[in-house]
Amino acid sequence: MNLTISGHHLEITPALRSYVTSKLDRISRHFDQVVDIKVLLTVDKIKEKDLRQKAECNIHVKGKDIFAESSHADLYAAVDELADKLDRQVLRYKGKVQDHHHDTVKRELQ
Repeated sequence: MNLTISGHHLEITPALRSYVTSKLDRISRHFDQVVDIKVLLTVDKIKEKDLRQKAECNIHVKGKDIFAESSHADLYAAVDELADKLDRQVLRYKGKVQDHHHDTVKRELQ
């Protein structure tokens, strides 16, 4: 799994990098076919203080790209919300991809 964390108007500190990595480990634990994860952390210069910190993520899994974004006043809270959204989407995709065929019941010959 390739993990890329980048910042826009923001410097990625080692503490922030380890926090994002620990939150996204949950996704790779639930679904092992994750190929690539790209995270973009942004600080916008909008007047609304509530939605200034933004976290976006693109996940490339086998057969599909999954995208989620989250905005919050605190960047760590935005990363938490982003991880929850991605986890739900990945689990939903995993349920769709799994093989749902059952073995046929073998009848006994009399």
